[in-house]
Amino acid sequence: MKTLFLAWQAPTDHQWLPIGRLTFGGGCYRFVYLQGASKAERLHGFRPLLSFPSLSEVYESDELFPIFANRLPSRSRSDYGDFVRWLNAPQDEDDPIALLARSGGRRVTDNFEVFPCPAPDENGQYHIHFFAHRLRQLPAAAIERIGSLQPGDRLLLMHDFQNPYDPSALALRTNGQREGDRHIVGYCPRYLLADAFEVLTRCPGLPEVAVEQVNPPPAPLQLRLLCNLTTCWPEDFRPCSNPEYQPLVATAMSQA
Repeated sequence: MKTLFLAWQAPTDHQWLPIGRLTFGGGCYRFVYLQGASKAERLHGFRPLLSFPSLSEVYESDELFPIFANRLPSRSRSDYGDFVRWLNAPQDEDDPIALLARSGGRRVTDNFEVFPCPAPDENGQYHIHFFAHRLRQLPAAAIERIGSLQPGDRLLLMHDFQNPYDPSALALRTNGQREGDRHIVGYCPRYLLADAFEVLTRCPGLPEVAVEQVNPPPAPLQLRLLCNLTTCWPEDFRPCSNPEYQPLVATAMSQA
């Protein structure tokens, strides 16, 4: 069964919370709200989506729900091939779940994003792809520096604990030897931070964060810098397992 999570960003403190889970199996798409949605409703004024008006139902469809389908360009568009290349997805990859997992499904018109739950790679390591966040907040010099990055260039993770919006933020910095070449070129997605901090604190040595691909214009900024992170996978590590990820509907537990 293929699984994606839907994250929502609170408009006040910009906190990201997992609020829903999309699964596909047996020819059927299912969506269910998570405990994170209840928390978002209680603390941040979240309201159920028009497509899914009840927090206590399991929604099923033979086709991908519009809120997810609309986050991918139509295959009939002339720039669809460019979009797939921006994701650095396999050329024969045409699975909407896989494309959403790689792209994040971000849109400038709302505060939602989708993401997969990490799984061990073929080497048993923690390996994830993500597009660098918050590029619109960076100075022009940083955007220019992103344009000169090459696939395989190493990036450093910095705990930006003085960040006024999120003291747990993980910034991505170029590995320049000279101070003038040290630029913050984005941030790790916030919804990955809890699991990422657990893995990083339990794995010996430094994680490997590398540039996967840089997409120049006309690629939008949210798809500009594709990165990958690799580190060890602790034996008892269970990602996406804290209470916020648990379904609100008891019947959904048996479908997990």
